[in-house]
This record gives sequence, C-alpha cells and structure tokens, in this order.
Amino acid sequence: MPKADLKNLPAIHVLQSHSSTIKLMQEYQIDLPTMTIYLKKQLTKMRNEIIHNKTTVTALDPEKFMDYFFQELVVLLDREYAFRMKKVINASGTVLHTNLGRARLSDSAIDHVVDVAKHYSNLELELASGKRGSRHTHVEALLISLTGAEAAMVVNNNAAAVYLVLAALSKGKEVIVSRGELVEIGGSFRISSIMEESGAVLKEVGTTNKTHLHDYEAAISEETAMLLKVHTSNFQVIGFTASVPSQDLFQLAKENRVISYEDLGSGALFDFSKYGIGSEPLVSDVIANGVDIASFSGDKLLGGPQAGIIVGEKHLIDQLKKHQLARVLRVDKMTLAALEATLMTYAKGQEAVVRDIPTVRDIVMSAESVKEKTLYFLDLLKQEKLTFDYDIAEDASAIGGGTMPGVTVKSNVIGFKFAHLSAQTLHDQLRTGQPAIIGKINQDMLWLDLRTVTKSEINEIVQVLKQL
Repeated sequence: MPKADLKNLPAIHVLQSHSSTIKLMQEYQIDLPTMTIYLKKQLTKMRNEIIHNKTTVTALDPEKFMDYFFQELVVLLDREYAFRMKKVINASGTVLHTNLGRARLSDSAIDHVVDVAKHYSNLELELASGKRGSRHTHVEALLISLTGAEAAMVVNNNAAAVYLVLAALSKGKEVIVSRGELVEIGGSFRISSIMEESGAVLKEVGTTNKTHLHDYEAAISEETAMLLKVHTSNFQVIGFTASVPSQDLFQLAKENRVISYEDLGSGALFDFSKYGIGSEPLVSDVIANGVDIASFSGDKLLGGPQAGIIVGEKHLIDQLKKHQLARVLRVDKMTLAALEATLMTYAKGQEAVVRDIPTVRDIVMSAESVKEKTLYFLDLLKQEKLTFDYDIAEDASAIGGGTMPGVTVKSNVIGFKFAHLSAQTLHDQLRTGQPAIIGKINQDMLWLDLRTVTKSEINEIVQVLKQL
C-alpha cells in the first residue's frame, strides 16, 4: 500500500467546508458536529479499504474522488436515518398477521391519535372541575356501555391484564383452571408461568381433553380465590372432548363465594357468527352470563391498538386500579386515543363497524369483493403492458393473530410470474422493496390475496412490479 494513497485523503476541515457537505446537512437536517461524525466514519472506511488494498479511489482525480466520497456518504446517511419500522403491504391472506403488527387502525382512530399527540390533552385533568382526573375515565364509559359491565380499565396488553388480575385478586391463594386451558401463546407466554410470577397458586383440574363441573367442585377449598376460564383462542382440541360452559362455572364460583375470571384472549364486540364466521363469544354475552371479571385484547378482533381491556364488577376493577402494578402497566395517551375512537365506532352500530374498522371489514369481506379487487389489479397490470403469466384461483384467508383457530374465510387470489424472475426472487425483491410487499409462494408462482390490500396499495404494487 503506497503511503501516498493515504496522504491523498482530504482533511476533515476540507470536507466540512465542501459544498456537498453543506447541501447534505440541509437535506438531512443535521448540524455540523453530527455531520462531522459521519464524515469521519466514511473517511475511516476509505482509509481501511486503502490499507487492505480494496480500493484505488485515491488514484482518481480530486473532483472524481470527491464525487465518489459523497456518493458513499449518502449511502451511509440513508442507512443511518432510515426508519427501522416500515410500511408493509399485507397480501399474505392473513388478516391479523402478528409479524405485521396485527390490526390496522381506522381512519378516525388515526386522526384522534394525531390530534392528541400533536397537542396537549386532558389525559389526567377534569376540564369541568379543573381538578386532577384519571386516565381510566376516557374509555371506561364506552366499555361499560358496549359490554354491560359495571366498570372497566385498560392496561398495555392482555398478558398484562392477566398478570394484574391474578396478582391483585389471588396472590398467595389458589386459582383453579382446567388442564385443557393451560395455553401457551406467542413468545412462550404460558398461563401457568404467568400465574407463578403473579404469586397465585395454580391448581389444575380435569384432563387435557375433558374437564367436568365436578372437577372444579372437588378442588374448591378455603384456599381458593378464583376459578379461571381461559378461552382457547389460539388452538383447538377436537375429538373426545368436554369442557364446562362458562355460565355453569360462573354460577359455581358465586355459590362458593370465589371470583370467576375469564381470559377471553381475542375478545369480540362484533358478532362474526352472523356472517357465518367462527363462534367467538361476545364480551357482552360473557358479562351477561355472570362472570365477575373478564379480559381481552384491543388489537385483535376488536381492531384497535395493542391494549389489555379488563371489564367486570366495580369493586374488583377498583382493586385493580389501586394496585401498584396498574401504574407499571398503564397505557399512554396515544393508545387511549386510538382505543377511544375505535370504541366510538362500535357505539355507532354494526354498519359503522363494518364500514370503518379495517379488521372487521376485511374479515367479513365476501370472496366476490376480493375477486373484484383482484380483477382491478389484473387490469392495471395489463394496462402497463407487462409480460407475465398469471392465474386466478379460489383460496381461503386466515383470521390469524391467535384468533379463531381453524377458521378461514373464502377468498380469491392471483398468482403470477415473470419469465426473467423466479417466484422466490420475485418474493424476495417485493419483501425488501419500498414499500415492502408480503405474498406467498406456491407452485413456482407468487400469490397475492388482496383481501387486506386497499385500492391505493394495489396501485403501489403495480408500480413496484413495473419497476422490476
């Protein structure tokens, strides 16, 4: 390595005053001390390349060298200042795709979040009296109205809700649960493990496939604090099975003066069964059946933000609100704003929910409506005069997100391929593109299910394919 090569590298003060540096500072809106850090990084990188004989850039004339230097600097800045979280177009056929963030928020929820985040808000202020208020009040009335419960509160997800209920209401006491309901959900979250962490004492009854009311009756003792029912929202037990109906379990709890608690997992405020989709219990029905307390997720079937919603008898909810963990697990103003707007849509009735809540709208969308979007997409591709092979086929969309196990809805998909690209290459390029597009591969074709894809996103897909 000639020492002259290193000597030809420009000094930092020369780079700092270069017109390209000034231009990039304005473009990326960064100050000189910050830009200097990146100038040094790029200079060090080039110095190391010269030392290891990986470049001969110093052999270029000074003007061309500077062009090369700043081209490489832009690559570095783009990498440093690109958001890690990116928009993704979900054409996988899974409505509540956990890896893709589950539920999309409604327009009204997004608008409300922006308004609350952009300005100060009455998060913990009673505007009427001017006194300090509680953040719980902003959604509690809506939850009471929609579920029929006496009281409600919100924490940051349903796992947190389970933990808070167990820690606050049954610490050091027995909680009886069926062996068939000791579920594990994503991220190795196990009911048995969270119960141990909460300080509650797990008491299993029945078997994996069969649990009867008399199993619970025989297990109740002076040490029993709670009968826990866990909705199997992320798996199915089929065949020779038996479980105790919720209302029977709740009645047994009342007779023995212990708390009945149902972890609903997904939780639904919309009756999907009217559309022939699954048999997910409505939260309002669970409350009407006599449960003391129930919890469910905000970002699954509800179609709102990530949240753990707890509803039930007022004296129990009051205990939860006063517990020290309530502050640890509380949600922020943006979550509350998104949830409030989502619940407000439910309060307007079924038509508003189907029209305005993306998750509900996508789940109940007919296969014919999906096919209409598919044909629209195909027509746009043909207008661009792209050369490709394609096929349109009937398929099934999954609900996903650990909800409605085994339940799918009829759909239509389009598969296509280009002569110069394998299906895997096309899949990879779409996944890593701008925006990222997620489909699925089958029979050497890339397949897109447009159930969860908006018309504006369809146009984006077409433009990405055109560039490829």
